[in-house]
Amino acid sequence: MVAALDINITKVETSKLTEMTLENLPFGRYFTDHMLEADFENGEWKNVEIKPYQPLLLEPSTAALHYGQAIFEGIKAYKDAEGNAAIFRPYDNFKRFNISAERMNMPVVPEEIFMEGLRMLVELDKNWIPSMPDHSLYIRPFMFSSDPVIGVKPSDTYKFLILLSPTGPYYTAPMKIYVEEKYTRASPGGVGFSKNAGNYGASMLATSNAKKAGYDQVLWTDAFEHKYLQEVGTMNVFFVIGNKAITPSLEDGTILAGVTRDSVLVVLKEMGLEVAETKITIDELMAAHASGELKEVFGTGTAATISLIKELRYKEYVMHFDTDNWKIAPEVKKRLNAIREGKAEDTHGWLYKV
Repeated sequence: MVAALDINITKVETSKLTEMTLENLPFGRYFTDHMLEADFENGEWKNVEIKPYQPLLLEPSTAALHYGQAIFEGIKAYKDAEGNAAIFRPYDNFKRFNISAERMNMPVVPEEIFMEGLRMLVELDKNWIPSMPDHSLYIRPFMFSSDPVIGVKPSDTYKFLILLSPTGPYYTAPMKIYVEEKYTRASPGGVGFSKNAGNYGASMLATSNAKKAGYDQVLWTDAFEHKYLQEVGTMNVFFVIGNKAITPSLEDGTILAGVTRDSVLVVLKEMGLEVAETKITIDELMAAHASGELKEVFGTGTAATISLIKELRYKEYVMHFDTDNWKIAPEVKKRLNAIREGKAEDTHGWLYKV
């Protein structure tokens, strides 16, 4: 176990921040001055350091490049009106990161490295946190197998890193979504509940096909019947039917247990809505739309926060929504932003002060 005092810090001589603005930033394009790096060797974590952001030197035979043993998380930090920095629910991401690690047969990262290393890194680069609406500092912890060996087996060595990226909104406008009925994201017994690189690599063809057809993302369905709804692209999904908010259940292990998803469930209950985590089919959704009971559809995620969906297509059936007149999703976003930005009391203990 590594204590905070064992994390060596090497600072840049001149910050890149002097050469750029933090307004209207594309997602994931720019990175702060520093990063955290640690190595897992001989059964223990060592060489934990915060240093200037720089390329990695890897062997062509690095195991992760061949066999996909790689996981990551997404977290965000915000500033309040006084300039104080806070990270939104990082301990939940820490726990989920190690759930992913165990599923991918990788070593868990100790809390001392993940949480304290994260705090120290954000504190060092907190001037990179944008203060504009819908902007934040995106935090990307990740781990990959680093054995320079070609052979299908768990690696003996791993690298853990944390990067920071100032960013604007992930989706700038309400989305059009295509319901996927050919390709599969996840199945029971698989790795759908873990945040591993392969889940995202496997999703790209279906997403590209949807974009060619004029849609922004796909709504995944189950692997067997392609009728039970799962996730939207990189997000969990919510359906407001009547006075009830429904999100697909996590019980089959095919859906990521989103931290934003959990936060939204709490806020919806506080708003007085009935909330259900349950299986729902595309046929049930179309019937609710046809009857006028399907009021709103929106995605939730760390990168996307709350993203409105203005169109949903299944085969030839197209559901259009007037997002300008929605009440629930915009109110959820407003309440979450108020907590994150220190404008409302954090009654749930979600903010981790830097």
